Amino acid sequence: MTNENLFMQIENLRNNMIRVGLSKGFTSAETVSLSERLDKLINLQMGLFSKVSA
Repeated sequence: MTNENLFMQIENLRNNMIRVGLSKGFTSAETVSLSERLDKLINLQMGLFSKVSA
């Protein structure tokens, strides 16, 4: 997985989470689930970034 690919996945998921949050509420189960997935992708990206810059 390239950093660019990961960045696109993060942006798509973030936009989806915001859309769902606005329509179903920011504490809905679906929004929280998307947020957790987004956190995992961001953590993965940060891990890749720290390996590259080390």
